[in-house]
Amino acid sequence: GWCPLSPTGAQTTQLLVEPPWRPAVLWDQVTLTCQGLGSTGATTWYKDGQRWWQEGADHFTVTESATYECDRPGTGRSPPVTVSDARLVLQVSARALLEGDTVTLRCRG
Repeated sequence: GWCPLSPTGAQTTQLLVEPPWRPAVLWDQVTLTCQGLGSTGATTWYKDGQRWWQEGADHFTVTESATYECDRPGTGRSPPVTVSDARLVLQVSARALLEGDTVTLRCRG
């Protein structure tokens, strides 16, 4: 989802996923946005652990299933996000969950 960085989160790079469902699947037309410090256009992207796109835009729509990370000057590399090409998935909202919360699951294929 689209959440502003918390004071703690401001020190780290985050990879935001839209639509905000996990696992992310290619046919959902997933957009990844790299959020962190540093100048616009200074994002380095990694695909399956390899440097893939340097000095790129801070967001893009995924066209290949892979594991993605981004790096911003000053806050480092984001945690990885995997976008799969699975034909059938059980998805859950990507928001943080606490014990006792009601969750919505969706089975899609």
